[in-house]
Amino acid sequence: MLIYPAIDLYEGKAVRLYKGDYAQMTVYSNTPALVAADFKNKGATHIHLVDLEGAKNGMTPNLDTVCAIKAATGLFCEIGGGIRSMEVVKRYLNAGIDRVILGTAAVTDEAFLGAAAAQYGEKIAVGIDIRDGFVAIKGWTEKTQEKAMDFAEKMQKMGIKTLICTDISRDGAMQGTNRELYRALSQKLDMNIIASGGVSTLEDVQALAKLQIHGAIIGKAYYTGAIDLYQAIEVAK
Repeated sequence: MLIYPAIDLYEGKAVRLYKGDYAQMTVYSNTPALVAADFKNKGATHIHLVDLEGAKNGMTPNLDTVCAIKAATGLFCEIGGGIRSMEVVKRYLNAGIDRVILGTAAVTDEAFLGAAAAQYGEKIAVGIDIRDGFVAIKGWTEKTQEKAMDFAEKMQKMGIKTLICTDISRDGAMQGTNRELYRALSQKLDMNIIASGGVSTLEDVQALAKLQIHGAIIGKAYYTGAIDLYQAIEVAK
């Protein structure tokens, strides 16, 4: 299992939200590229990036910061947050980012998702944010009527290879990850499942690795020191 340490970006800074609430934001670093360099020093090979501003407005306000992270580390970088047009997809991929994650657009614009997947293949992932069993969109501010598992199965039928699945209720809350959710997804789907939200102990990492899913995202637990990233990467192997 791969470990994806995360950097959430807002106004060029590395921040974390509590349960997706923009009003409960903590700034951890004014220089995200240095955070990413620390990831590399601890053995990380992949980085998960989120543009929190982009998630709200569909633009790429942190593109320069994202490019600086890629340039500083050379690691595999995936980015999500407000990717709702082919123009934005191209902007990131042309800048050298390895994979883009469609969230809101994957739910609301199936034609765009299909076109992006057809053109870029495995460079397109889908982020599925779950609130109370349903898909949430627009920076987690809206809950849809689409059941998460139904949506995940639809993504598999469309040929999407990688699914980043976040349980919003666990994200940034340091309450442990939703192991049953990822067990159900891994049993039902033949996709690369990446667990996100609430991975807060090495025990969480061990439990997810036993499920033989593709990856796990570590966010707040890294920043608070609850998880030693080097140890997490070793455990995940």
